[in-house]
Amino acid sequence: MKDGAVIVRAPARSSMKDIEAFVERSRPWIEKHLRLQEEMKIKQEASDLKKLTREELEALAQEAVRRIPGRVAYYAPKVGVTYGNITIRNQRTRWGSCSAKGNLNFNCLLCLAPPGVLDAVVVHELCHRLEMNHSKRFYEEVLRVYPDYYKDHGWLKEHGSELLGRLP
Repeated sequence: MKDGAVIVRAPARSSMKDIEAFVERSRPWIEKHLRLQEEMKIKQEASDLKKLTREELEALAQEAVRRIPGRVAYYAPKVGVTYGNITIRNQRTRWGSCSAKGNLNFNCLLCLAPPGVLDAVVVHELCHRLEMNHSKRFYEEVLRVYPDYYKDHGWLKEHGSELLGRLP
């Protein structure tokens, strides 16, 4: 979903009938997330937080480069995984991601959130080294390593749009 549009990506071998059936089955989830996206957009527009300057954004990225690898190194053995490269970005749509090769990406805006929020995202991405999905097993692993995950993830859901609204 981007700007109110739903983008469906499917394997080339998928039939249009299967794709349409999937979209229909997913309609409640799609509608919910379109509403959430609209609410987030409204919050961002209403936010009085000043935009970060280019210099502030660069300083924030440098802080993230100093902080995030240490958190990843701390939690990786607790999860029981290894990882590849760590990249810091200033993205408008993601807090973190994990590639199939184990490379990790993190949003520098996480450094503006409470420390537990950063840890929750780090653990979430490291757990994708075990489960490349959001299954029950995935969340069981996340909670095993970071029991406060839902509290800190909840902070990000509630305040994340404010942080994103600070991007120039």
